[in-house]
Amino acid sequence: MLELKDICFERDDKKILDNVSLTIENEKFIVITGPNGGGKSTLAKVIMGIVKPDSGKIIFNGEDITNKSISERAKMGIGFAFQQPVKFKGITVGDLLELSVGRETKFSEKCDILSSVGLCPKDYIKREINSSLSGGELKRIEIATVVARETKLSVFDEPEAGIDLWSFNSLIDVFEDMHDKIKGGSIVIISHQERILNIADEIILIEKGKIKEIGKKDDILPNLLSNTSKVCSKVK
Repeated sequence: MLELKDICFERDDKKILDNVSLTIENEKFIVITGPNGGGKSTLAKVIMGIVKPDSGKIIFNGEDITNKSISERAKMGIGFAFQQPVKFKGITVGDLLELSVGRETKFSEKCDILSSVGLCPKDYIKREINSSLSGGELKRIEIATVVARETKLSVFDEPEAGIDLWSFNSLIDVFEDMHDKIKGGSIVIISHQERILNIADEIILIEKGKIKEIGKKDDILPNLLSNTSKVCSKVK
């Protein structure tokens, strides 16, 4: 379980996160959404330790991790996937999966991990992680590294960013499968895509650095989509 208590984060005299408090229970698929600039990605980075809050506490499975480093949090079972996946020159997909697992792995194990994210193992295990891979392929490989680590809390920052429609459809299939197989851990996705919101057990709406709503998908999504539709109608 993850608890954020009165998290504040400020940059250039602007409050990015303003006394954010929330609890993420185990075995939940959570989507954090809201308008651009509302604090979503910053919140994700605070959870991972990429940025440190100015005040407040972060409790993970009963332990205060506020001052722990990214590496320490990773060892405790927190995983993070960036909007733009990192490329590793000279490293193959198979090598990266083995690094993610943290031990020598069997070929069959790597195949199972790649298959779980919709990639054909024989086509990818020996491929180098470079610009020859599409945005969608890189996204799924990054998700595979998170799956490989068997994290207790997996955080994905706008996984739909920079990929085409076909890749997005494949990504939805991966997340639906991950949702169905949640056991013990939790998944947090930063997104404003309706199809990802539809997978959620709970939705957290953040706006202007504050939590505006938290609740079950069926309670929040209809109103959220209605408000979005009204905004789009005004723009037209």
